[in-house]
Amino acid sequence: MDRSSLPGGVRGDPAQLIHRALDFKTQGAQCYKDKKYREAIGKYHRALLELKGLPGEQDRAGDGQEPRLTEEQRRAAESVEVDCYNSLAACLLQAELVNYERVKEYCLKVLKKEGENFKALYRSGVAFYHLGDYDKALFYLKEAKSRQPTGL
Repeated sequence: MDRSSLPGGVRGDPAQLIHRALDFKTQGAQCYKDKKYREAIGKYHRALLELKGLPGEQDRAGDGQEPRLTEEQRRAAESVEVDCYNSLAACLLQAELVNYERVKEYCLKVLKKEGENFKALYRSGVAFYHLGDYDKALFYLKEAKSRQPTGL
């Protein structure tokens, strides 16, 4: 059977892509726990690459057909994406020379989808502080403080 006859065409089955992305995300989390940050970054990037193979809004047919992702698949993919960008920011903050611009970029991607994400708000504040934008740093850190989970 050639790839073009697979459900979802050349990209592969959305359920399989999401499953593989979740596997890479889980592997990345283990690498992070083991303090293997570079390896974790690679795993998180692989997870995000798997998600790029999913049909998106641009794949809607012009004839009113529904997108090829179920609502459950869309939510699962978004959750993996948010977790990966949040975790990538955490990995980058562990580096000897931190790329704060990239930390900011990843955190803002998380906040675009989950505007009240405590970790992304906090890490954005840290990134903006180190980039010299103290007004934005203060804004994000205050936002994080107001959403701080109990027990921290």
